Amino acid sequence: MSNHRLSFSSVATVLSVAFALGLSGCSANFGDVSSAATQTAMHIQGVVHGGQQPLSGAHVYMYAASTAAYGGQGIAPTSGAAGNASTSLLTAATGNPADTNGNFYVTTDTFGDFAINGAFACTSGQQVYLYSTGGDPQLAGTGVAGTPNPAATLLAVVGDCASSAFPGVTSISMNEVTTVAAAYALAGFATDPLHIGAPSAVTGHALSGTGLANAFNTALNLVNQTSGAPNPTLPLNSKAVVPVTTINTVANILASCVNSNGVSSSGCSTLFANTTYGTVPGDIATAAINMAQHPAANLTALLNLATNASPFQPFLSAPKDLSLGINYTGGGGLNHAFGIAIDGAGNAWVTDLAVDSVTKISPAGEFLSGTNGYTAGGLNNPIGIAIDGTGNAWVINGLDGAVVELSSTGAILSGTNGYTGGGLTSSNAASWIAIDSSGNAWVTNFQGSSVYEISSAGTILSGTNGYRGGGLETTGGIAIDGSGNSWVVNEESDSVTKISSSGTVLSGTNGYTGGSLRVPTGIAVDSSGNAWVANQESVAVTKFSSAGTVLSGTNGYTGSSIDEAAGIAIDGSGNAWVANAGGSLIELSSTGAILSGTNGYTGGGLNVPFALAIDGSGNVWVGTEQGNPVTELIGLATPVITPIVAGLPAIPTTDGTSNLGTRP
Repeated sequence: MSNHRLSFSSVATVLSVAFALGLSGCSANFGDVSSAATQTAMHIQGVVHGGQQPLSGAHVYMYAASTAAYGGQGIAPTSGAAGNASTSLLTAATGNPADTNGNFYVTTDTFGDFAINGAFACTSGQQVYLYSTGGDPQLAGTGVAGTPNPAATLLAVVGDCASSAFPGVTSISMNEVTTVAAAYALAGFATDPLHIGAPSAVTGHALSGTGLANAFNTALNLVNQTSGAPNPTLPLNSKAVVPVTTINTVANILASCVNSNGVSSSGCSTLFANTTYGTVPGDIATAAINMAQHPAANLTALLNLATNASPFQPFLSAPKDLSLGINYTGGGGLNHAFGIAIDGAGNAWVTDLAVDSVTKISPAGEFLSGTNGYTAGGLNNPIGIAIDGTGNAWVINGLDGAVVELSSTGAILSGTNGYTGGGLTSSNAASWIAIDSSGNAWVTNFQGSSVYEISSAGTILSGTNGYRGGGLETTGGIAIDGSGNSWVVNEESDSVTKISSSGTVLSGTNGYTGGSLRVPTGIAVDSSGNAWVANQESVAVTKFSSAGTVLSGTNGYTGSSIDEAAGIAIDGSGNAWVANAGGSLIELSSTGAILSGTNGYTGGGLNVPFALAIDGSGNVWVGTEQGNPVTELIGLATPVITPIVAGLPAIPTTDGTSNLGTRP
């Protein structure tokens, strides 16, 4: 069997992960070729396989993601210049007639091979992928004609169409594994295979372009483009372990449909029936995207499609869900991760209380903070971390109460021992931190009964002993709303205290109570100004209105999968994500419905997850107290504005509303 693969003869021979983050380029009119694009003279060859068997007669298209509008879960497909339809890039130079939609394609031969001889046009910054439709899976052997399978659609990410044309890819094999990588990495931006995008060419949406580019980069890093097999680790970090067996499992589920005669086959009908969310998918790539967006649904039926005879081995026989978790197993200063924050470029900043360090991880998984992380500036049992509007990281020490400020490149901005004074001492050790729209840092202290405010220049603004009263006692998590108010959880008194930007208590003598608050630990605020609280001991999540009214009922939002809730974050759809110390992540809708199934999401083998943060690509970053220090769950959430402070209004609102918990 011939095994030619896509080759780009005029590009570098190593995988580059330096993608341009500012997107621009052609119109997102579905089926149109940009008049601004320049014809790219390049010879491209490739192969399309289904279950390791070549697909003959498949049509291969090249598309660029929309730069005008979002695709994604719950977002309808739209066309036109302002729509989310992907742009067809192949031209009449393919020598083939256009299809009924006016889009050009090339066709695979008996061995699954195809060739594109300079027959595409794209511009730098466009995020490009290949889409294969139909073809004969040749079930009786290569060269033996069989029944074409119109449901056989596959995806493979190519990447940024830079001036040298795709510096991130030298070769590619399209198969179920590349489809899984694309579907999961792009899940936050994909409605279906032909409607993928983010409004990165629209004024005010630069962050969405960053998130989309990072997501394409992630897809490239999950799979070896030449072999079509999962990478065991990320290309830039051997300590970042890719979930190969989970990828193989999903690929085998898809292969049961690819290697069949179509929609009416048992493999396809089972796949489509169990990946239906609204409209029944009619093709494999759509089903893969639906699985990536609902990885805990209909597991039994789907897992029955993966057998010992399936083409991708090894695979999982009984996972609790099919989420993809990359495990960072150590190195770079990671040992006992605690706090996590995401900056505007999509980098994850992680505090490590065991080795007194802060680790910066790029969207490609590379440690940017050196072998041991950032360790200077008086870091001493660092716990909470937040990123300000300029990209600086603010870290609080759990042992001496000092606050350490690091520049975006890790330079110490707060002196040898950090910012101190105003009650920040070893006897009142700090715990969590949040940044307001003025750039001031708000700090809680677990051992005390106060909250501290520090200016962007490091000056204590909250007096000698901090802000006190209002039920503040053993203060933990803290979050800022659109009015500039701070919401603080009190673990000892089972209450939540709301403090104005000037330090005035707004929640009465004892704070807000009720709603099954019991050892509240984490807190997050959504776009409506509502505060969401994770309770470690009540097996519940409590939601308060901006006025302090309990919105989650007497017992809070509950469910069998909520267990020792700790960290909490809001994604771009306004859904709440909770880290269960019991070993999973829980997703709740804005009305409190559990979206993460009976067991929650467990990708990467989460072991006592505590803190979490969501990035602009929809990846969920989790710090765990045992096992692997950090796990990154790919494309699991809706992309959200990062850093958190970027969602706050420059001029405070009167009702607490903001852009927190919204897409960029």
